[in-house]
Amino acid sequence: MNKETTKSGGGSMYAETVKIQPRKVKGTFRSLKWWATVITLAFWHIAPFVRWDRGPGAPDQAILADMEGRRAYFFFIELWPQEVYYLTGLLLFAAILLFFISALAGRVWCGFLCWQTVYTDLFVWIEQVVIGDRNARIMFEKKPWTADKIVKKTIVQAAWIAVSAACGIAFTLFFEDAFKLLPQIFTLEASAGVYAFIAIIGGFCYLLAGYAREQVCLYMCPYSRFQSAMFDEHSLIISYEDWRGEPRAPARKGQSFDGRGHCVDCKMCVHVCPTGIDIREGLQMACIGCALCIDACNSIMDKHGLPRGLISYDSQVNVASRAKGGHPGTKLVRTRTVLYTLLLTAIAGAIMLGLGTRSTTEVNILHERAPVFVQMSDGTIRNGYTYKILNMVREERSYSLKVSGIEGARLDVVGGESGVGETKLTVMPDEVGSFRIYVNVPEANVRDKTTPLFFTLIDPTGITVRSETLFAGPGQ
Repeated sequence: MNKETTKSGGGSMYAETVKIQPRKVKGTFRSLKWWATVITLAFWHIAPFVRWDRGPGAPDQAILADMEGRRAYFFFIELWPQEVYYLTGLLLFAAILLFFISALAGRVWCGFLCWQTVYTDLFVWIEQVVIGDRNARIMFEKKPWTADKIVKKTIVQAAWIAVSAACGIAFTLFFEDAFKLLPQIFTLEASAGVYAFIAIIGGFCYLLAGYAREQVCLYMCPYSRFQSAMFDEHSLIISYEDWRGEPRAPARKGQSFDGRGHCVDCKMCVHVCPTGIDIREGLQMACIGCALCIDACNSIMDKHGLPRGLISYDSQVNVASRAKGGHPGTKLVRTRTVLYTLLLTAIAGAIMLGLGTRSTTEVNILHERAPVFVQMSDGTIRNGYTYKILNMVREERSYSLKVSGIEGARLDVVGGESGVGETKLTVMPDEVGSFRIYVNVPEANVRDKTTPLFFTLIDPTGITVRSETLFAGPGQ
């Protein structure tokens, strides 16, 4: 929570940050948050150890971004560097999915699954276990430094560092084989780069979840800035029914609520909020949609024998309708959600179509530039090429290469056949085969300075890759 202060005379303004100490609460949404935290952290720390057999010589980690081998693996999918557009498509799909979920149910990603929320929640829980609930932590921070305070602070810091280190290690394991790298980390046999990577990721986790906390959501994350553009009047958001809660006033248990609102102004909704806002003031940029205020308010309503739902997950249309005595319902199918669904379907379909129909062989041809051609002693014109074949399957392949486009063209393969119109080229499994090739053409058949030349590569399954390049000559 920020408190703005203006110094008289100087005209300067600064924001004094007051640490937010959320109160512990029980309820449906608190339980959902714990389940979301457990599932998220379980995936984060277990996924690198899941195995997937890809055959001899291939990494068997199911999810792996192999930087050294320049490959990305996701179960049966293997991506090469030139296929980065699949990653672009995946990121676009994730962004639109986030918009779709936001249009339906507000900022549930922020409140339940965002890494910042998950780790901040875990760090706060550590403080609750070691120091106590909200009031105890507030008093603890105000106490002078004693042996008890030093011990508890040390325990909290040690736990934070351990969690942060685990976060950094887990992230690193997605880039190298987990079963190989993890022992190396603990026996100090890993490279300096690995430890630096762990320190960077762990350091960010420690600083952002331990100290920055809600400041990340308020100032660093752009999502809160444009959330209003993703919501409409039918989006489910954290809503306060002011028509029912106002006028608010304190109340004793058993007191009549005739002629007054149901809100007892206990401020429990504020005390449990991880960003420290008062949801009774309406939807705010700082609201992350964690719904803990709903659990807190429902517990107070239960104590006073009042209906639950003074604060609830609801839409603006429903709140307005209920204020007039109507019986609203949730409208899921609307223009915005239909559009998002169509976009998601199109992107997912394009990605799956691309993966299902992509070629397992790619070719790259580089023409020799110095010199661009050579005239042999018999008058033949020779051009040199570097011909690269990308074999994207995990088996050795023997390809047939032909040259066409110029009459009398013959191939010379360095280390292979010479003076042939067709030759065999072998490439090892999941490798790039690079071949030095010369094309020889009788001088009489080279009439221009540049003539189109075609290389045709045929793989063992009969699939053909035809590539066009240029053949240089002296011209006539």
